[in-house]
Amino acid sequence: MNQKTQRFATIRKIIRSEMVSSQEELIKRLRECGVEITQSTLSRDLKFMNVAKVPHKTRGYVYVLPNSAQHEINVSANISDNITGLSFSGNLGILKTKSGYASAISVPIDNLDCPAILGTIAGDNTILLILREDARRSQVIEALQKIFPMLNNVL
Repeated sequence: MNQKTQRFATIRKIIRSEMVSSQEELIKRLRECGVEITQSTLSRDLKFMNVAKVPHKTRGYVYVLPNSAQHEINVSANISDNITGLSFSGNLGILKTKSGYASAISVPIDNLDCPAILGTIAGDNTILLILREDARRSQVIEALQKIFPMLNNVL
């Protein structure tokens, strides 16, 4: 296995098994695992790997890997209560959030396997859900409730 592949595997292992909240913390853990890395290389690696930072109640923000079931469970438990509303117009949905949470909330939605949702665009406190022409709103709400159980409280 080449050095870059080994480094990516180690980064994934650390992010999956620990709540890492900063690049400095991740660099320290990588060095403990025998991987020497600069901050700029780590930053490029995280971007290439599509690693996201999401809010966490006790750790501030933590790194998560894309398409991770564990990620979706952890995210829903930590940020569901930051969703403030959901409305629809035609084949568009608007998910309102507390300020600063839209991007983090859109990550698990984009990773959700819901045929009714084509994708999202996130701002600071608003997520635009783009739905398929034949999508039923109930289908979208049901899919969102799977990852955000607290959504029932704002509907």
